[in-house]
Amino acid sequence: MRSLVVIGGGPRAAGLLERIAAQSPSLELAVHVVDPHPPGAGRVWRHAQSPLLRMNSMAEDVTVFTDDSFDGEGPVRPGPSLAEWIDVDPTSFPSRQVQSGYLSWFFEHVRKSLPPNISVTVHRATALKVVGTCVWLDDGTSLNADVVVLALGHLDAEPEPEHRKLAEHASEHGLVYVPPLYSADADLSAVTGDVVLRGFGLAFIDLVVLLTEGRGGRYVRSEGRLTYLPSGAEPTLYVGSRRGVPYHSKTGYRLQGTRPSLPHFFVADALKDRDLDFRDDVWPLMAKEIAWGHYHELFTGHPGLVGMPFAEFAASFSALPWYSEEMRELEALAVPDPADRIDFERLDRPLAGVTFATAEEFQEHLRSYVEADVARRSDPRYSADLGAFLALLSVYGQLAGLMPFDGWWHGYFSYLASGPPPDRLEELLALSRAGIVRFLGADMWVEAVEGAFAAGSATTPDVVRANGLIEARLPTHSLSRTADPVLRSLRAVGDVSEDAAGLVRVSPVGRLVDERGAEDPVRFAVGPCTTGKAFAAFARPGTNAPAFRQNDVLAREVLRTLGD
Repeated sequence: MRSLVVIGGGPRAAGLLERIAAQSPSLELAVHVVDPHPPGAGRVWRHAQSPLLRMNSMAEDVTVFTDDSFDGEGPVRPGPSLAEWIDVDPTSFPSRQVQSGYLSWFFEHVRKSLPPNISVTVHRATALKVVGTCVWLDDGTSLNADVVVLALGHLDAEPEPEHRKLAEHASEHGLVYVPPLYSADADLSAVTGDVVLRGFGLAFIDLVVLLTEGRGGRYVRSEGRLTYLPSGAEPTLYVGSRRGVPYHSKTGYRLQGTRPSLPHFFVADALKDRDLDFRDDVWPLMAKEIAWGHYHELFTGHPGLVGMPFAEFAASFSALPWYSEEMRELEALAVPDPADRIDFERLDRPLAGVTFATAEEFQEHLRSYVEADVARRSDPRYSADLGAFLALLSVYGQLAGLMPFDGWWHGYFSYLASGPPPDRLEELLALSRAGIVRFLGADMWVEAVEGAFAAGSATTPDVVRANGLIEARLPTHSLSRTADPVLRSLRAVGDVSEDAAGLVRVSPVGRLVDERGAEDPVRFAVGPCTTGKAFAAFARPGTNAPAFRQNDVLAREVLRTLGD
């Protein structure tokens, strides 16, 4: 009997197992899944977290099953989306505990669907090291494998020098410092008083929920307006970031026009085997693709808002480079309202060059900005934003196989496409009006000063002194700073290597690449810590999700290796 050890039992491991089942191998195979957290859900989606924490995806937009859009070699094995599985409002944003149940059910569903020649054993333990194909566990046992797959998920990292210095400053002065980590894992019990949060993305949203509603506050709605009623246990939260604004709200509508055929302009396979510069060669094509999704929906869904037939616009659009004067002239001619045009630079830095004499003026401005964003993302009249979102997913899914992720691009993608549900931003507005949350501005800075943390921004002249600092973002993982014991053990002997971004190098089919550039014959890795990372382990139905295609290729290669 052959043996496969999968280290990590989250959604990616479950998806790999599903593809193995779909390919119906005939060999006798024992699969061992190693994870201290529940299989299927794993660490990030485990049930043991606050019920207040929610997904930032609608229930109808989450599936772990392939469908007719899937173009991998393996067979399609359809199944229910999250909305169908739990029978909830398809446009609701379920709790992470609900998603945990879906993923745990999926793992058991896959295990039961395996043929009798394949067994699965789950080890609720932590893998400590891998030597050859022997995997050592923290319960004192070891597993001998023919093939090892690292499906480690999102990983912790050793603190960066700046974070160590800030932690030391907090310890010396009796302050509170929370480094970058996963919100559900954070110990916030000592967070009181005036606290600075550095970061305005999803980690910020989670932390605010835990520090407000999680401490007994509640929201009431009267005449359409949300008000926050404090419990008295909340700290005062001062938030800022590089952009100085929160991530854009998720859209609350469906396409009003026809679904665009994607990819249209940005086709990664056509760019392979070329020496590429991201900004000069890749981003202009990506921008054109995203703009195509935007304008395709605008013209097909809202013909009354445009000034020419779609066929005429599409012909001119196709012929022009995105960053050309002629393209700007076409947009102005075809799209009369500037609010219906897409401007990537303005979207990226909405506070660039904007300053305010006082912090109070800025509070009013940013509340108006957030209110406008929620209104726009809730109004089908602006469904072109959803068209752009679908094109964003298309280019994101292709980029991983083309070149290393550009740091700016990943953040920009998250800012545009991975924001919170609109009601979370309504809650943010209520917290701002209640004085619980205070906005600092763009190009935020933080300094360790005598007895405090000081923070300010380029947006206002105000400086805040606080007794706490929370890094409201996930840790930036790199192989050289990894906290994962398995990767550390492999790195110590040169069996893994990293790219310029610190990602674990893998071959196109997922084999580990060592320091000499050689591909490992029997050890593989998949997931966000690798150069082959895909957008997510689950995806929207009907989008031919990159992770599903990647799982299919990996399962086929693993089975081929086991067969050999």
